[in-house]
Amino acid sequence: MLSAQSSTVVDLGRPGGEGRARLSSFPAPSNTAGAVRGETKEQAVTGQEPKIDFENIPAPAEGILVTLFLIVREVARSRAFYADVLGGQVVIEENPCIVKLANSWIIMNPGGGPTPDKPGISVVPYEASNEVSSFLNLRVADIDASYRDWKAKGATFVTEPIDRGAEVRCYMRDPDGYLIEVGQATGMLEGKLAKKRPEDLPG
Repeated sequence: MLSAQSSTVVDLGRPGGEGRARLSSFPAPSNTAGAVRGETKEQAVTGQEPKIDFENIPAPAEGILVTLFLIVREVARSRAFYADVLGGQVVIEENPCIVKLANSWIIMNPGGGPTPDKPGISVVPYEASNEVSSFLNLRVADIDASYRDWKAKGATFVTEPIDRGAEVRCYMRDPDGYLIEVGQATGMLEGKLAKKRPEDLPG
């Protein structure tokens, strides 16, 4: 689990409010269909204001940071999985949702059509299947403890942790079916690597 961190969390105020003055660089909200622009259905129902943890936004002063962007069907559901189940820290609740997970960030938003910066390209939620071409890989210090903890919190695993020689690993799926590997290095720490398969060989 991630340790608690000191954070600056600021409410985004409505027009005329204190929060708006402090965040003047943000577009001023306007009422549309009885709600404030940018306000989620969840916030419209509860009356809660969105929050931003400015200290943990992935915005490097130099160089780069690596994040993972997921297209999700229900932001609140996915946010709960990566924060409450895996122990991440919510940085921005919505639009987009950003969860700091260990030394990286998971960014989540619903799908959408082409935009000027990606003409002709639509982003759509993953259709879960048994064929994948990429997946999130979580490296842990104690895979048995992680497996027990996350499973107790509702994570759905494909199998229990299995010793593969170079590592002990297992897989789970997030609420949208995205595959996540959980692995603990064992044999590879002593130079023992996975055996090459014919399809891995050059040519």
